[in-house]
Amino acid sequence: MFRWAGAILFFASLAYFLFTYLTTFGIAATGASSAAAVTWNVALFTIFALHHSVFARTGIRAWVSRRCPALERSIYVWVASALFIGVCALWRPVPGVVWSISGPAAWGLWALQVAGVWLTLRSARALDVRGLAGLAPSRAGDTGPIEFKTSGPYGWVRHPIYSGWFLMVLPTPVMTMTRLVFAVVSCAYLLIAIPLEERTMRASPDGGYDRYMRKVRWRLVPGLY
Repeated sequence: MFRWAGAILFFASLAYFLFTYLTTFGIAATGASSAAAVTWNVALFTIFALHHSVFARTGIRAWVSRRCPALERSIYVWVASALFIGVCALWRPVPGVVWSISGPAAWGLWALQVAGVWLTLRSARALDVRGLAGLAPSRAGDTGPIEFKTSGPYGWVRHPIYSGWFLMVLPTPVMTMTRLVFAVVSCAYLLIAIPLEERTMRASPDGGYDRYMRKVRWRLVPGLY
C-alpha cells in the first residue's frame, strides 16, 4: 500500500508539473521587480535538487535500506514527488515575456515539446516504469553485475529522460520569464547532476557503466554532448 500510494503521488506530480508549466507558468506576470521572485524560485528548486541528488548516493541509499528494507526506492519517490509538487505550487511568477511566437514556427516548437514528452515516456518504459515509481521492491543486497540497456533511446544517449526534459521546457512558443527561470534552473541542475550520477554509477565494482559508456558515447545529444 505504501508503494502504491507513492506511485500515485509520483504520477500526480508529473501531471501537475505539465499542467502548471502549460497553464500557470504561461501567464505573463506584471511588475517591476523580479529579483526577489528569482531568488525564491532558485532556493525552492535547490531544496528539491539536493534531495534528488543526495538521496540517490549509494551511502544514503544503503542507510535507508538498513532501516526500511524493501522500501528504499518508494521512500525516495514519496519525498521527491512531494517536493516537486511543492516546487510547482510555490513557484513565484517573474514579470516579463522573453518571446512569443505564432504561426507555423509555433507549431514546430509544439512538435518539439511533444517529441520531448514521447522521448521521456519511451525512455521510462525502457528503463522500467514500475521501478521509477517505486512499485518494485528495493533489492539492496543484490550485488550481481549490472548491464545497462543499449536498445531504444538508451542506445542513442545515456540520459534520454533528461534529453526529453530539455525538449519539454525549452522550445515553447510563449516563453514567459516565469517559464524561462524554471527551464534554466532545472536544466542547469541536470547538467550539474549528470557527471555526479555517472561518477556514482562508475564506482560499481563490476564495471557495468564503463562498458555502457564505451557503447553509448553521448550523454544528451548525439554528436554534440
